[in-house]
Amino acid sequence: MLRGFATISYWTDDMEAAKRWYADLLGVEPYFEVPGPDGRVAYAEFRIGDSQDELGLIQRAWEPAGAAAGPGGAIMHWHVDDIAATFEKLLSMGAKEYQPITPRGDTGFVTASVVDPFGNVLGIMYNPHYVEILESAGRA
Repeated sequence: MLRGFATISYWTDDMEAAKRWYADLLGVEPYFEVPGPDGRVAYAEFRIGDSQDELGLIQRAWEPAGAAAGPGGAIMHWHVDDIAATFEKLLSMGAKEYQPITPRGDTGFVTASVVDPFGNVLGIMYNPHYVEILESAGRA
């Protein structure tokens, strides 16, 4: 039924600033953009990571009615190889701590999250299963 992660969408009031912030963080420019009625970019999409997952930035005017006014709800975690270095980079770029670096028992899982400068929760995680799957597929 659920076959895999397709796109995560983050809202922004300032599309140009959000595109620049995420391009700087990810080291790539968006590969796809859609203009809004005013001709300015209203949606920008990045393909990133081992599976070329999609991160979409959407002009907040397109946000669903009743959306939360602040950070909250589900957190989608991106796998990172060095959680401490990634967390520090995000903070140095103006993100604010949402959840500190948190080891999840003695399993090897470690999570953290920040709120980006545009109000979205960005989760990061060291996930040993992610690494195992890549290794078993010969993609590590």
